[in-house]
Amino acid sequence: MMPVKLLKPTEEAYQYPLLIKQLLLSSQRYAGDNEIVGGNNGKRYSYQEFNERVCRLANVLTEAGVKAGDVVAVLDWDTPRYLECFFAIPMIGAVLHTVNVRLAPEQIVYTMNHAEDKLVLAHDDFLPLLAQVKHELVTVEKYMQLSDSDTPAEAPLKTMGEYESLLKGALPEFDFPDFDENAIATTFYTTGTTGNPKGVYFSHRQLVLHTMTLAATTSMNDNMQLMQVSSVYMPITPMFHVHAWGVPYVATMMGLKQVYPGRYEPATLLKLFMTEKVTFSHCVPTILQMVLSSEKAKAIDFSGWQVLIGGSALTAGLASAALERGIQIYTGYGMSETCPLLSTTWMPLNADEFTHDQQVAKRIKTGRPVPFVNMRIIDSNGRFLPHDGEAMGEVVVRTPWLTQGYLNEPEKSEELWANGWMHTGDVGTIDSTYTLQIRDRIKDVIKTGGEWVSSLDIENLISKHPDIELAAVIGLPDDEWGERPHAIVTARAGASVDRDAVAAHMQQYIDEGLIEKWYLPDTVKVVDEIPRTSVGKIDKKVIREMLKSNG
Repeated sequence: MMPVKLLKPTEEAYQYPLLIKQLLLSSQRYAGDNEIVGGNNGKRYSYQEFNERVCRLANVLTEAGVKAGDVVAVLDWDTPRYLECFFAIPMIGAVLHTVNVRLAPEQIVYTMNHAEDKLVLAHDDFLPLLAQVKHELVTVEKYMQLSDSDTPAEAPLKTMGEYESLLKGALPEFDFPDFDENAIATTFYTTGTTGNPKGVYFSHRQLVLHTMTLAATTSMNDNMQLMQVSSVYMPITPMFHVHAWGVPYVATMMGLKQVYPGRYEPATLLKLFMTEKVTFSHCVPTILQMVLSSEKAKAIDFSGWQVLIGGSALTAGLASAALERGIQIYTGYGMSETCPLLSTTWMPLNADEFTHDQQVAKRIKTGRPVPFVNMRIIDSNGRFLPHDGEAMGEVVVRTPWLTQGYLNEPEKSEELWANGWMHTGDVGTIDSTYTLQIRDRIKDVIKTGGEWVSSLDIENLISKHPDIELAAVIGLPDDEWGERPHAIVTARAGASVDRDAVAAHMQQYIDEGLIEKWYLPDTVKVVDEIPRTSVGKIDKKVIREMLKSNG
């Protein structure tokens, strides 16, 4: 390595650490009259009040004995309280554990023990569960009650008090210390197809860099202005899942009006969308489909709503339906391990001239890597493949905000970071314009007749059928072909579909030479609801077992 000249600052120079507290500095500067709104209880906070509440929470935690390095768990719906925890907990040097409340009880217990949680902040809805399993939580010392009611019910286990009451009794100032920017700020758990959930973790430095890049990404494209001073932000991605994709940190730094809906219910989301004049949200495809399919959504004009889709592939059918309803829809790509931002849709300057079909085709692309992301594709031997839009390989990445491993799991961490690149487990292509297109998860690629067939490609084509709402495709073993595709679908209200209808629909793409005949699923099962994971993604593990058991 060539010798480099190192900066040698004077002793008096302040070494500015990249800490989450720096994100809070600018919030009041730009907020103006913008508020932080709680859809769970209707309360509204100015940014000055929000900052004071963060300080009050820091004082409460410190009085409770929380020290730097201690892990504080939160089990809550999406509320302003949770946003306060996003800041106060890591800003005192502790680690925020955002517990996935949709996991099975035994998995919740596993993650809380594995993370070594010391203090737990829990909503009334989750206190009964904690009361049942508290004897299994080996490191937890104290609990705090979170309630949406002004007159909270008695907790089913001993707590140190109720959140609002504790904040009222705390001082509204706190001198947040400086410390090493590489200190762990957050941790949470990602579920796989087998075994226990795996813990990922992120430092203050990583979260600050991710926030700055996300802020630039959501405003640097003329045709994708997601977050500006006038924007109204409402997350529809759980705050326990990758920090709600990190967007709350950006929205707070920019001083935007923020709306936190509590528990996700279509009627509540639609009401808040209209009354608070929401302009930007993000979610997985199934959540948007749920909202658009609700009866109350039929009479709503969604013009002006921008929605970033991630977690699962955005199909052409859903993108088309969203555009027809006035929603400007875009794709984002990332994973729990990547904090999560890696790439987003990139709309060209002449996008307004595109036809509807051209708009759809552009918006469902996985997108271009955002600043600071180095992305490549490799073959099974680890060799880099050309960016020609044809070569398919595993997507590997490098960027400053990737988890450095799985918590206390060195072997899995080495596999994740083999040869110094983070392995995503996704198969994709990259073309000469740096545009990524994810073709499938490695484990979901269907190997039929010596060919690799993308389950996402089949889902995308099936979703274009006018009577089909959602589609999921998996491969099942076949004696002759190795594997064959099988599909489950949900039909639109009042519609009826079967395999013959899907086959007739797919035949047009076969005739046009877009796909081969073996892309046609052997079976098409119509279901009322497609199984989803704890974060709303299509659960192909469950679908595979369901179709296997049905023969």
